[in-house]
Amino acid sequence: MSQNIETVLTEDRSFPPPPEFAEQANVTPEQYQQMWQRAKDDPAGFWGELAKSELDWFKPFTETMSGEMPNTKWFADGQLNACYQCVDRHLTTWRKNKAAIVWEGEPGDTRTLTYQQLHHEVCKFADVLDKLGVQAGDRITLYMPMVPELAVAMLACARVGATHSIIFGGFSADAIADRNNDAQSKLVITADAGWRRGKEIPLKANVDAALDKSPSVEKVVVLRRTGADVTMVPDRDFWWHDLMDKATPDRECTHVDAEHPLFILYTSGSTGKPKGVLHTTGGYMLGATMTTRWVFDLKDEDTYWCTADIGWITGHSYIVYGPLSNGATTVMYEGAPNWPDEGRFWNLVEKYSVNVFYTAPTAIRAFIKWGDQWPEQYDLSSLRLLGTVGEPINPEAWMWYHRVIGGEQCPIVDTWWQTETGGIMLSPLPGVTATKPGSCTTPLPGVVPAIVDEQGNELDANQGGLLVMTQPWPHMLRTLYGDHDRFVDVYFAKFDGKYYFAGDGARRDEEGNYWVMGRVDDVINVSGHRLSTMEVESALVSHEQVAEAAVVGFPHELKGEGICCFVTLKTESDASDEMKAALKQHVRTQIGALATPDQIRFAAAVPKTRSGKIMRRLLRDIAAGRESAGDTTTLEDYTVLAKLREDE
Repeated sequence: MSQNIETVLTEDRSFPPPPEFAEQANVTPEQYQQMWQRAKDDPAGFWGELAKSELDWFKPFTETMSGEMPNTKWFADGQLNACYQCVDRHLTTWRKNKAAIVWEGEPGDTRTLTYQQLHHEVCKFADVLDKLGVQAGDRITLYMPMVPELAVAMLACARVGATHSIIFGGFSADAIADRNNDAQSKLVITADAGWRRGKEIPLKANVDAALDKSPSVEKVVVLRRTGADVTMVPDRDFWWHDLMDKATPDRECTHVDAEHPLFILYTSGSTGKPKGVLHTTGGYMLGATMTTRWVFDLKDEDTYWCTADIGWITGHSYIVYGPLSNGATTVMYEGAPNWPDEGRFWNLVEKYSVNVFYTAPTAIRAFIKWGDQWPEQYDLSSLRLLGTVGEPINPEAWMWYHRVIGGEQCPIVDTWWQTETGGIMLSPLPGVTATKPGSCTTPLPGVVPAIVDEQGNELDANQGGLLVMTQPWPHMLRTLYGDHDRFVDVYFAKFDGKYYFAGDGARRDEEGNYWVMGRVDDVINVSGHRLSTMEVESALVSHEQVAEAAVVGFPHELKGEGICCFVTLKTESDASDEMKAALKQHVRTQIGALATPDQIRFAAAVPKTRSGKIMRRLLRDIAAGRESAGDTTTLEDYTVLAKLREDE
C-alpha cells in the first residue's frame, strides 16, 4: 500500500507578474532570492537585523534566537509593546492624520478612525482596564461584533500588558465558558448584540449564560451596539460608554518582554477541548509586520481590506496587527457578504476604492454561485492585488477570481499558513512570483519547508507527502496555553522534535512550487491509494454546472474507503441522476478511474465555519450514517447540517 499521498491533479497555466506591477513592487526577484537564502543560512542574523530596523524597542535585545524547536525563543531580553508598534510610532509622522480603520456596519453606518483618533481611544480604554484592576499578564476575553471597539480593546490589552483571548461572536455560551476557564480570564469585554444578515446576535445573553460556568471572570464591559435589551448585573457589568466618559487619554505603554504573551487564540479540535494557541509579542509582531508588507505589497496610499473576522487568526494578523504596524488603512466590515444582497462586498470595494482585497476560497465559490451579474454592477477598477486564505483554492475558482474580480490585471496571492504559524508561510510575492492556479507557490524568507514521508524522509518533486517546517521562525506559536506537553505532542512528536508538522499534505513541483492538498486527515484511502480530497473537489468544480464541492471518505466493504461527494450546483433544478452520472464521468476524465466517485449527493450548501472552512468531519459522519461528535461550535449555519441529514 502506498504511504505517500498520490497527486492526480495537473495544472499547467502560469501567470507572471504584470510588468507594471513588478516595476513598483516592494520586493524584486533578486531581493527575494537574497533574503530567502540569507534567512535559511543565517536565521538569527536575518531576523535580528529586521527586528532592529522594523520594530521599536524600549530595551534593545542582545540575543536574537535561543533554543531549538520546539522550545525556541526570539529577542528574549528585549522589551517593546505591540500597541506602540501599531499606533504610537505613527504619531510622530505624517500618518497621524491618516485613516487607520475605515469601518462599515452591516446596517450601513460608517466610521473612520485616524491614527491619532485611534491612539486617543486606545489610551482611554487602557485607562479603563487599569481602573478595573487589570494587571500585566492577566487574561482578558473579547467576545464582540466586528466594530472598531474590538480593535481598540485588543490594542488596549496589549498596551497594559494583558493577554487577550478573542472568541468569535458566533460561539455558544458553553464554548465561551470553556475558553474562559482554560485561560482563567479575569474580565470579559462584549456588546449588547451584533448584526448578522439583518438579525441581532445576542452576545451579552451568551456571556451571561457562560458566566454561570466561568468562576474566574470578575467583571464584564458591555458596548452598546444594537440597543438590544440586556440584563446588567450590579458591580459586575459596566457600560463601555460610562467607563470611557471617566477615562483619561494619556496612558503610556507598559514595557513587556519580547516573549511576553500577546494573545491566546483557541482552535477547535475534532475531539477534546479546544487548543489555546499562544503567541508572544516580539516575534509575532515582526512576522505580522513583514509578511503584510511582502505579500500584500502595501503602499502608503493603499486601502486594504481583509474580509475575515477578527475572531480568527487572519483578522488578528491581517486586519489589526500587520496592517496597523505598517501604517496602512485597513477596512473593517461588520456583516455578511450577502446582506442586504449578494453585491455587498463589491459595493464596499467601489465605495472605499479598495486596492488590496483578501478573502477565502469558500467565499469566492459562493460569489460564483451567486452569479457574475453582482460584481459586474460595480466599479472594481481600484483593485490592484487579490489574495486568498483559509484553505487551498481550486483552479477554476482561482481563474474566476482572476478574470471577473481582477479583470485579468491583478496578481493573486494564494496564501498558506495557520493559527499556529502566526503569519503567512507560503505565498507568491506579487512582483516576483509567476502564479499558478491552485498553488501557494514558494516559501517566504525565513520559511524552510520540506515534503516528507511518514518516516521523515524528504520526497522528490511531485510526490505527495507531509508538509513540515525544518527551521524555527519568530512568529511561531510558543505553546498551547497551560498544556505544553500537548503542544509538543501535536506539532513536534511525530518527527521527534526535528520538524514542525503542519498537519497538511502537500507536494512540490519541478519548479519548486508548493501545492497544499489539504489536511492529512482529509485523505481518502481508496483500494490502497491515498487520494487528496482537494484534488477530487477541484475536478468537480471545474465542471461548468458546479459551484462548490466537498469530498469525504466513507467505509466501503471492497475498497476500504469510498468517495462521497457533496455537490452544490449553480442551478439547483439541474440536480438529477443524469447530472450525477455526468459528474462521475467528468471526475474520471479529469483524474482517472481511481478517483471515480461512489456517491454524489446534491446539497444546497455544505457546513462551514464562519471563517469559511468546510467542516468535512461532519460530512464524513453523514456519509458514514453516524451521529456527529466533537466540537460543532464554529458552524456558521446549523440548518445546513439538519438539511443534509434530512436528505440522507
